[in-house]
Amino acid sequence: MKQLIIISNTLLLAFVLSSCASSSSKVAPSQNSALNSISNSNAGKKEGAMQKSLDSWLKEDWEPTISKDKKIQKKYMQEKKGRTAEGSVKQTQESHFVDKEDRNFTLQEYVDKASAYMRAKPNDYNSSHVKQVESLPVIGK
Repeated sequence: MKQLIIISNTLLLAFVLSSCASSSSKVAPSQNSALNSISNSNAGKKEGAMQKSLDSWLKEDWEPTISKDKKIQKKYMQEKKGRTAEGSVKQTQESHFVDKEDRNFTLQEYVDKASAYMRAKPNDYNSSHVKQVESLPVIGK
């Protein structure tokens, strides 16, 4: 009886392993029709609320604030100038700075830009979340 159970388990295991090996195809996951029918990774991706909020904050608050700082302009940015139809350089009252393209991003750049942002918009302790968290009975005072 014990030999019959061992033999049946061995045959069952051999059958399962051989069927798995024969059905696997050597195609990329993006071209696997069985996988795409379950979960299509090429479907239109929708941005979430947090991503939209971050993108709008970066565009409307972070970038304009950072581009006005003189140290950041000198170190990481270059002045963008427009041209007229004759080809001469057009001077505008408000200069527009853009990131230099011929450099790699470094962590120091982020630290410099964050400190420039904090100089331009200092944190107010009374309206910050720090005061609210510190007032909690378990965490704060």
